[in-house]
Amino acid sequence: MNDTLRVEAPEFEPVYEARLWRDNGWTAKVVKNEDDDGWAVEMIRDGEPEPALVGPWTMGRDKKNPKPLDTGAFNTLVKTASEVIRRHEQQLHAMLHKNVVVSTSSGPITVALDIVPDEDDPYALLSATDQAGDQIAQVRVAPHFKLNLGSAEAWIASDFVKPGR
Repeated sequence: MNDTLRVEAPEFEPVYEARLWRDNGWTAKVVKNEDDDGWAVEMIRDGEPEPALVGPWTMGRDKKNPKPLDTGAFNTLVKTASEVIRRHEQQLHAMLHKNVVVSTSSGPITVALDIVPDEDDPYALLSATDQAGDQIAQVRVAPHFKLNLGSAEAWIASDFVKPGR
């Protein structure tokens, strides 16, 4: 018997209303723009607490109410919000994972820094890999360790002694 508790994301029923569309894991909600007299649209991915995208929304013909959502607009909003999330994830990955390649007499060595942003105990792993992809060394360092060509060369020259000792 499997004692693991499995929590699944709730299934949301599709909704197609003038100011609220929900389908394919996304919700578009047209809301009053708090900054002016216009309207805004929020794009929220199912299960997320905050919108992935908030942008201005077009006024309807009466110049008072918002233009109703439709299939084309919803699909465009989903595509745009997905791109925003993708760019954010790429930026976060770039901030948390860095590497440099150092030329040595035995061939290139890739030195990588992988930051683990744990709330209670953040840290980073500094590792060295040879050109065959085999790990040569790995040490735990402070999450604010600065990886650059100079620090990588110094670590290799120290025979991979943990920096800061």
